[in-house]
Amino acid sequence: QVELVESGGGLVQAGGSLRLSCAASGLFFSIYSMGWFRQAPGKEREFVACINRSGGSTYYADSVKGRFTISRDNAKNTVYLQMNSLKPEDTAVYYCAANRVVSSTVPGEYNNWGQGTQVTVSS
Repeated sequence: QVELVESGGGLVQAGGSLRLSCAASGLFFSIYSMGWFRQAPGKEREFVACINRSGGSTYYADSVKGRFTISRDNAKNTVYLQMNSLKPEDTAVYYCAANRVVSSTVPGEYNNWGQGTQVTVSS
């Protein structure tokens, strides 16, 4: 049974940093592309960042480019999202997701999802 568990969310002031982690189990982690998405109240889930199987290729939403960094440790079955220079508009529930096929920005192309972790940025 595939399980993705996010952690690291919390309350932070604008300009601060957080590091999210997503621990995966029940899957051969190194053959999955991974993505981070977020969903604010009343809004659709949106793409944040993704990383390919080896970690050699990453892609970011324009809204987070230059502030967020996605990385992975295949030995630990974990993907990370380092978030710097946080803004109030980054407030959302953040989800990690696994994609067996390709690294993608489309939520529907991901097969497995975590339960999410809340990130709240105060102004």
